[in-house]
Amino acid sequence: MTVVALGQIPIDHEPKKNLEAVREALASAEADLVVFPEATLSRFGRHIGEVAEPLDGPFVTGLREAARESGTAVIAGVWEPDGARVANTAVAVDADGSLKGAYRKIHLFDSFGSRESEFVSPGPEPVVAELAGLRVGLATCYDVRFPELFRKLVDQGADVFAVIAAWAAGPLKEDHWTTMVRARAIENTTWTVAVGQPPHADGFGVGHSMLVDPMGVVTRALGPAPGVGTGVIDPARTESVRTALPSLLHRRFTIGDIAG
Repeated sequence: MTVVALGQIPIDHEPKKNLEAVREALASAEADLVVFPEATLSRFGRHIGEVAEPLDGPFVTGLREAARESGTAVIAGVWEPDGARVANTAVAVDADGSLKGAYRKIHLFDSFGSRESEFVSPGPEPVVAELAGLRVGLATCYDVRFPELFRKLVDQGADVFAVIAAWAAGPLKEDHWTTMVRARAIENTTWTVAVGQPPHADGFGVGHSMLVDPMGVVTRALGPAPGVGTGVIDPARTESVRTALPSLLHRRFTIGDIAG
């Protein structure tokens, strides 16, 4: 079994403050894996092009050092330079400090009046990273509205999903977040770790991070306030659910050819 922590930490505009918050959370978590929010490097804003760093820059280097020092795997969101725009990237770092994967957000939040694509370039492909003894399918925020991405991840061997977010507040938005996170777990019979930023005055962040089992049961949840909460991912639970509910085996890949 794997102990996972929901690192729902407040995110500042200043990367050094955020890296210190990550270190403090790792020191207190007592987990095999800690998942932090989207944009852990720095909050959303027009300034992100100025703070974006390559993956060998000081922030990811600091994440790798912190992971190695604490003996804890880490997933966190960063900004990478990408020409005139930046990439919204989720990095996966194992407990030995090795970088196991980097996922560039595919689906950009051009909805509810926001235009993420003005300053962020879309990523090219899904990513599954091996860390903390798990095969983790990575997703970021708006991605959770696209179930086909999660199908692709589970077909690539993911046994856990990690969804990091800075979910925008608004009418019914918290309900959308919690409903879709559970739906992605249920329809793929896959453990799902979903971690968002706590609320901020700029409207990004609703909190409500959660760990969801393959039947859609929320086994650990946080409210809107900052905090770190732990839960356990049990592979035996996945096996028992998929034995009782083998829906992944029942897919009809020729459904487009079915008449009527």
